Amino acid sequence: MFVSTSALRVASRRAASASVRRMASTTSAKQASSNEQFRARALPVLAAAGLAIGASQLGKEEDKSQCLFGRQSTKVEEAVKSTEDKFANYWPRNIMILFGPPGAGKGTHGPKVEDLLGIPQLSTGDMLRAAVAAQTDVGKKAQAIMKAGGLVSDDIVVGIIRDRIRDPDCRFGFILDGFPRTLVQARALDKMLSEEGAAVTKVVELQVPDGVLEERICGRWIHKKSGRSYHIKFAPPKSMKLGPDGKPIPESMTDNETGEPLMQRPDDTAQALKKRLASYHGETVPILDHYRPHGVVKEVNANQGMDGVWNEVLGSLSR
Repeated sequence: MFVSTSALRVASRRAASASVRRMASTTSAKQASSNEQFRARALPVLAAAGLAIGASQLGKEEDKSQCLFGRQSTKVEEAVKSTEDKFANYWPRNIMILFGPPGAGKGTHGPKVEDLLGIPQLSTGDMLRAAVAAQTDVGKKAQAIMKAGGLVSDDIVVGIIRDRIRDPDCRFGFILDGFPRTLVQARALDKMLSEEGAAVTKVVELQVPDGVLEERICGRWIHKKSGRSYHIKFAPPKSMKLGPDGKPIPESMTDNETGEPLMQRPDDTAQALKKRLASYHGETVPILDHYRPHGVVKEVNANQGMDGVWNEVLGSLSR
């Protein structure tokens, strides 16, 4: 059998082409496999690098943001401090005296005024104990007098107040509770404040009839450890039981939270109250007459509901 030359050439070309395709396919497969292996190895590296770059850029943006807002925050704080300094230096300090007989509600509304105005309420007893504990000069003098059984003089008390109101929290003002109690103390306070470039700017008196006060005071019972206060009419303890005479049985008066016995203060009696009210009317009321000509005295009807009293207190604080 004879095959033509042309047929051989066609067959040869087809064979060569198939061989080339097989070689190319094999090479391509190897190359694809190699590429897949490369990508598999490179992917974690590239991902880590991307995260690192992203984190770096994010960090830079955060740094810029913190830098920007940090500068703005600093400027705001500086502006606030500047305004506070001007207010403290050039505006009159808000110096307030809270008056009222025992049981009028000073302990209830005083802290609310303190929170509202952002100025501290100063108790002479607390200031005296703090001065003794800190061993200040006036504190040492007071300690020596008390150890000897004497009464701390007005000069020492005024000196303790002078030291206390120089603390930063009093720069805008303060509320005096329990001082002055006499006209002599009021004049001594005025003299000290004038030397400090200040003066009393508000005197608020909580007014309650004596008969109502007796009911309020004589019905009070307290839990000594916590200071929790109860009242046989307005806020009785859950355990309270009444005797045949309609009065609470002392053994039944216990604290709602601990079950521990309650007590009455020695001066929370009708007899003690009469003496305290006589002292208040005889010595404290003249202080109101002392400040009245200055236009700073405001009266509040404290013989009403708590909300009503607070609304009148708010009205008394406005200029």
